[in-house]
Amino acid sequence: MIKKLKRSFTLITLLSLTAAMVLAVAVVNFSNWLSVRRELLSTVELIAETAREERQIQEMNAGLPGLQDPGLADPAEDGSTPPPFPEDEPETTFRPDRGGFGRRGDLFWARERLQQDRHARNLVNESRWFSVLSDAEGNLTLADSDLLAEQLPDLDEDACLALAARAVASGKSAAFLGDYVFRALTVNDGTLLVFMSCETRLAAVRTLLLISGLACVAGILLAWLIAALASNRAIQPTLRNMERQKRFITDASHELKTPLTVISTNMELLQMESPGNPWVQSTQKQTASLRRLVDELVYLSRMEEENPTLSREPLQLSPLIREVAEPFQAMAEYNGSDFLVEAEDSLWINGDQDSIRRLISTLCDNAAKYAAPDGPIRVQATAAGKYARLTVSNPVAEPLTPEECAHLFDRFYRADPSRNKEKKSGFGIGLSIAAAVAENHGGTVSAAMEDSRRLAFTCLLPRISEPAAKK
Repeated sequence: MIKKLKRSFTLITLLSLTAAMVLAVAVVNFSNWLSVRRELLSTVELIAETAREERQIQEMNAGLPGLQDPGLADPAEDGSTPPPFPEDEPETTFRPDRGGFGRRGDLFWARERLQQDRHARNLVNESRWFSVLSDAEGNLTLADSDLLAEQLPDLDEDACLALAARAVASGKSAAFLGDYVFRALTVNDGTLLVFMSCETRLAAVRTLLLISGLACVAGILLAWLIAALASNRAIQPTLRNMERQKRFITDASHELKTPLTVISTNMELLQMESPGNPWVQSTQKQTASLRRLVDELVYLSRMEEENPTLSREPLQLSPLIREVAEPFQAMAEYNGSDFLVEAEDSLWINGDQDSIRRLISTLCDNAAKYAAPDGPIRVQATAAGKYARLTVSNPVAEPLTPEECAHLFDRFYRADPSRNKEKKSGFGIGLSIAAAVAENHGGTVSAAMEDSRRLAFTCLLPRISEPAAKK
């Protein structure tokens, strides 16, 4: 019980801390990635819009001599300012008398932003990029080979065109391709694809992910160490209560043994003086029952100690099960039930023989007492990976709920009121003893309904290889 409590405390603590650390790392990295992604897409959008505006200005200046940069038109020859733009005329209306477009409208938001936003201007200046023009027929042409040689000297023209072909094939207007992010914009002579290198920013994202991941692992290991060291201290109040309870049971049992022995001796003397006296016989029966209860409580208390004294040795389950189950076969036949034993011969465990006998006997006794007469009682022992599985099942008159099955191993618990001492002998702690024995051997025992009419107790015990001396 104490070991199980420690494992549960440590496991819950570790799972809670691990979940909190993983969540924190995930939130930090996801937020960082969203911020970097938004900034990269915004920057490549700004670069692409600026490149498109430059192309449009060049086209206008090439087609109409004397045109100037939009919004920056020179004064008229006489030094006067050109007439103002009519209020009802669109902002982006082309006006040759103003050397281009009338005012900086929506079309020139990129250049306007670069003049007003220092952070955006710094991002653009620090970025390395190139552009590719895709015409109406799908032909790709590097739009700025000189700029490529200046900004990305390690990237040749063929690599740029291959990257552009992948971008066109994706059908997206903006996306990430490896260590590049691109933006596709429509221009007069086709589609302009602007690619910006984001290798440095992505490397920073990966570095943060790596560092935070290592920190998370280190934190989990530290949490495991702290939880392991602090588990004893954290559960000390519970352990003290359990120790008091066990000490009370042990002390009370020893105190009860003396008066029980006196009562039993006196009853034997009275039986000799008055043979066949029903009152004496009844008292002797109840005294014997009470002595068995005291012995079982002492045994259960000993089994629930943190390190009970057990004499472990290699045990072959098959002959042990058949030997222990044999007396219960006659009991089952008397009650009108068949008692079937199926055990593999190759199952070996390392355990205390008396305790394992007590475990098998308890499960068989429980099945023989409470089995309904409409089916056989089965005792099966099979291999289950690294465990030996012992299953004892019997038919029941009324099916048990999962909650009732879970409570079967509680002390003095009875699944239904009809299972009382008047009908069946027992104190309701046999299954508690079986669970304690299984736990002290590194195993488990559980109860569940196989179907609507059969209750099965399953015990898993760690297997060992057959000892060499036994071969």
